[in-house]
Amino acid sequence: MDIYIYDSVKKEKVKFEPIKEGEVSIYICGPTVYDDAHLGHARSALSFDLLKRVLVANGLKVSLAKNFTDIDDKIIKKMEQSGKSLKEITSHYINRYLEDMDAIGVLRADIEPKATESLDAIEEMISTLIDKGCAYKMPNSDIYFDTNKDTKYGSISHMVTDDSENVSRIEEVEGKKSPKDFALWKACSQPQICFDTKVGQGRPGWHIECSAMINKHFSGTNEFCIDIHGGGADLLFPHHENEAAQSRCALGKEVAKYWMHNGFVNINGEKMSKSLGNSFFLKDALDIYDGELIRFYLIGVHYRNDFNFNEEDLLSSKKRLDKLYRLKKRLYGLKVGEANSDFKDKLLEAMSDDLNSSKALAVVDEMVSLANENLDSEPKNKALKQEILGNIAFINAVLGIGCKDAIEWFQQGVSDEDKAKIESLIEQRSQAKKAKDYAKADKIRDELKSMGIELMDTPNGTKWEKS
Repeated sequence: MDIYIYDSVKKEKVKFEPIKEGEVSIYICGPTVYDDAHLGHARSALSFDLLKRVLVANGLKVSLAKNFTDIDDKIIKKMEQSGKSLKEITSHYINRYLEDMDAIGVLRADIEPKATESLDAIEEMISTLIDKGCAYKMPNSDIYFDTNKDTKYGSISHMVTDDSENVSRIEEVEGKKSPKDFALWKACSQPQICFDTKVGQGRPGWHIECSAMINKHFSGTNEFCIDIHGGGADLLFPHHENEAAQSRCALGKEVAKYWMHNGFVNINGEKMSKSLGNSFFLKDALDIYDGELIRFYLIGVHYRNDFNFNEEDLLSSKKRLDKLYRLKKRLYGLKVGEANSDFKDKLLEAMSDDLNSSKALAVVDEMVSLANENLDSEPKNKALKQEILGNIAFINAVLGIGCKDAIEWFQQGVSDEDKAKIESLIEQRSQAKKAKDYAKADKIRDELKSMGIELMDTPNGTKWEKS
């Protein structure tokens, strides 16, 4: 099946054709690990998780890298505030990030490079840029990239102009040859975060990390380092612009054939920003809501559009996801069969059109409705039941939803204390039934019903859910 993606540089939807037949290389800009993941991180991770799933479902072999920036000014500030070491801080937040992403069903990246573990590649690329006359040393021993040496600088973002908005986004440092020039290497200012390399003592700049990591982990072709480079829309300029310039000058080729960017997350209409005081940590949402529900809610809006997050819409989306689990519950304990080929094609066709998740979820809704109708008319059709479960398994593979136990799904919102009480009452009811004390068994069922608990007797025992 043909796959189409929106290229952020060409600003149009294009047919995806990998640089190596049957293989796809993807690099995603990951988090700077100085704090917990927020909804913006979740949105970006989910966007490219969907991309990988769709490519794999189309029969392609995918290698995806997502980096961790584990040395940065924000991390240094955290060290000063907390008194903790660089390793303590970054290891903690990397683990927290991975736990949060796992909770929303994001598949682990195939490659997870860290800046501090890529110094050899960074040093090599900076040395090459110096040797080619594309980088220069400042009086304080910082090393800067000379943007005037890249004739294509500005071709990625189309945002390198003299207007005040964009100039303000470029680091102002006295002594730079051009305001657009940026740091490749920052000389030591704090001994505790000083690395000793051939290019000097210090630490890498932000932009060089990704270019060096891509070159280290992907072989590419003579024309491109990788197929797809992705990240949030805020990274297009200056980060991705600078990455592309470095790679062109150091390697003589483009860093990526395609560029993809996901939209922002807004909280009740405002762009999510810590400066606005409305940053919403993912961990806070996960304390209240199931990770799959958060995933389902976030992928309901096309990845390129901005997302307006509010809890009212989140709760409404649960009712939609519940319908899929109601269907799965009707088939509880049965064997999973092969998915219907027409359904697979419709779902994959939607997602292969620039990850059209809205259309894909409409396809899922249609399947759920039709499946229930068919089950009503053919309640003993075993092949039908197995095919429907196959459809749900395919939904999980492509969209990452519908994978949980259908009974447990409807037990959400019940405290551990109440769960223990419910299980105890169910066991008492089971013992009463064995003793043929049906009056007691019925009384227990009524007690549970008054608590809002519905029972379902199955060949695998009694299951319950919150009504």
